[in-house]
Amino acid sequence: MERFDVEDAVTVLAPEHPRSGFWVGCPSVVHEPEHGRFLMTYRQRRPRGEAAERGWRCAIASSSDGVEFTDIWSVEKDELGTSSMERFALVRHGGRYLLYVSYVDPADNRWRIDVAQARTPDAFDLTTRVPALTAAATGTEGVKDPVPVVDGSSVRLFVSYAAAADFSDEDRRLAHERADIYVTDMTTFPTGLAVSEDGLQFSWTPDVFPVGAGWDRYQARLTTVVDIGNGYVGLYDGSRDASENYEERTGLAVSADLASWTSITPDQPWRTSPHSSGSVRYGDIVEVDGTWFVYFEYARPDGAHELRLARVPRTSQ
Repeated sequence: MERFDVEDAVTVLAPEHPRSGFWVGCPSVVHEPEHGRFLMTYRQRRPRGEAAERGWRCAIASSSDGVEFTDIWSVEKDELGTSSMERFALVRHGGRYLLYVSYVDPADNRWRIDVAQARTPDAFDLTTRVPALTAAATGTEGVKDPVPVVDGSSVRLFVSYAAAADFSDEDRRLAHERADIYVTDMTTFPTGLAVSEDGLQFSWTPDVFPVGAGWDRYQARLTTVVDIGNGYVGLYDGSRDASENYEERTGLAVSADLASWTSITPDQPWRTSPHSSGSVRYGDIVEVDGTWFVYFEYARPDGAHELRLARVPRTSQ
C-alpha cells in the first residue's frame, strides 16, 4: 500500500474540546455506490472525571462525498447500562444491516460484542440486540472492536481480545471492577476470528494475528481488511506495553486466506502522528473508483484525537 502523509489528510470530525482525553474516532466505514453514500460508525470519548466519561456516545453518520457526514442514528452509554462503549461496526448482509455493538458488559466489566438488525441504517433498536461474542464464550478476558468482512455467504468478524490471564478469582473481580485490566501487563491483546453464516451466531478461533516481539508485543489489533486480488492487506494497531493504551500506532499486515495474518512492519510502526503521543489508530479503508479512502483516529498537538481521511490512489499489486 502506498504511503501517505497523515498531516495532509483532511479532518472529518473534531473532538468536543481541544485537550487531552477528548477523542472522536473509532471509524468503521461502508461505501454504498448504489445509494450514492458512505455510512460511518464512530465513537466519542471523554477523559476520566468528566461527565459521561470514557466511551460515552456512538453514532452512525451518512455522507455523499465521504468527507461531510451527518448523523442519522446514535446511542449513549447509559442506554446500554455500560461504563464505556468501544468500536461499533456496520455491515450489509442477507438483505439487512447488521450493527456490531462493542461495550463493557455491566455484568462482569469485561468487553463483549452484541449484534442488532435493521432494514435501514437509521432504524436500529438496541433493545432487540443479541449476544454475538462474550468473554465467557470465547475463554478470554474480553472481546471488542469488531471488523466485519463479508466473504461469500458468511460473515468473518475479526476481533481484538484480551488473552486469558493467570488471575485468581479475586484478582479478576477487582481488575474488571476497577476497569484497569486495560493498564496491566498481565495479558496481551491479539486478534481473533469469528465466523458465521447468518452474522448472528459465531464460531471462534483465537490468535489469527498474534502480538509481535517489538513495538507491537502488547497489542496487535487488526482494524481493517482490504482485498488486493492476490491476497489481503490490513492495518493494525500496535503497542509495546500498557503505557501506550489508547495511544496505539498503525502497522501493516498481510494474509493469503483471511485465516492467518503476518505483520510486515515488525520493527516499527507504519504510520504515526508527529504530535503528542504519536498515535494513529483505528484505521479503516474503503475503495472508491480506484482510490482508497483511509479513515483513522489521529493524535493532535493538544493531545486530543480527531477523525481524519487520506485519499490514496490504489497502485497495481
